[in-house]
Amino acid sequence: MEYVQERVTTLHDFGDAAPEAPADDAAVVVPMTEREHAGLAAERVLSALETVAPERVVVPLRASEERVGSVASWLEGFDLPLELLWCDGPELGALLSSNGLNGTRGKGRDVWLALGVAADSDYVVVHDADAKNYDAFHVPKLLFPLAHGHEFSKGYYARVENDRLYGRLFRLFYRPLVEALDAGTDAAVVEYLDSFRYALAGEFATTGALAREMRVQRGWGLEVGTLGEAFRLVGAAGSAQVDLGVHEHDHRAVSGPSGLSDMSEQVAAALLRAVEDNGGTPDYETLPARYRQAAERLVDAYALDSAFNDLEYDRSDERRQVETYADAIAPPPEDTRLPAWEEAAITPAEVAEAAAADLDCVSESVDAVPER
Repeated sequence: MEYVQERVTTLHDFGDAAPEAPADDAAVVVPMTEREHAGLAAERVLSALETVAPERVVVPLRASEERVGSVASWLEGFDLPLELLWCDGPELGALLSSNGLNGTRGKGRDVWLALGVAADSDYVVVHDADAKNYDAFHVPKLLFPLAHGHEFSKGYYARVENDRLYGRLFRLFYRPLVEALDAGTDAAVVEYLDSFRYALAGEFATTGALAREMRVQRGWGLEVGTLGEAFRLVGAAGSAQVDLGVHEHDHRAVSGPSGLSDMSEQVAAALLRAVEDNGGTPDYETLPARYRQAAERLVDAYALDSAFNDLEYDRSDERRQVETYADAIAPPPEDTRLPAWEEAAITPAEVAEAAAADLDCVSESVDAVPER
């Protein structure tokens, strides 16, 4: 059984890990969309949180005005100290716009809003609502390093489902791009970014103080941008990663809106900005070629690993994805990150007040609440 340590402290689950951790001092942020609400995965996540008994659960919700009422009613059915932030309400939008903070909307923007509200707690845990095999140990696992001197922790897990390897954006883009950067720069941040076993996982935890200091990417670069901020603020010594087992998530197409191709552009921008922020100077002229070379090696390795485990593997399709992702490698565009909350022009209390006012104004009929 594997027990190797990385550049950051790596905590393994050898089969029965059930650490005690201060969940009653933690706010859990669960970003959600109207599409995910009432689904089996979201139901499992929130039901498990009932047994965890965190101090608070903050749900930043992306939903239309027609659907927000039914989502709110569904959430009220859980025995949780739950705070709902409707991220698409007009009053909240006006507050952000008047302070130059609205801009591009995405998952990162929603999480940023929730982090401000949640950072009053000693600890903040963030995780997605679409994990089909979520269990009640995920929160204490993420909190355990924080209770023992670390300030940031990241979840990692295997993505093997239906006899295939998933986690394609991590395997075929992030991992070889970091390897290519490692061959072209000696910045310590690259070694740090390379040490995370699933850097694109949506599960992480911070102290409340650190959450207030972190700048946040607006969209799909959230996870990578968070790693860059963690390195800048607490470094490898203050970081840890924890084993969350095997995860089953929804799978995205490569092309199309919100597909992996679009996501790769935002991930690349966040990754390369993190390197530049922390002293690295990528050679953008040679980086795509070095990426392709690293990706080709990894495709061969994944093919062999799949054969070893009798998994399906389409080497040609994986190579086509590599070529698609290579087009995303370019110097990062204009920095549109949201500011650290300790420097923001608005306060979390103003966000909470505006979101509550928007919910109060929702007058549409609430859809029937599914039985639990």
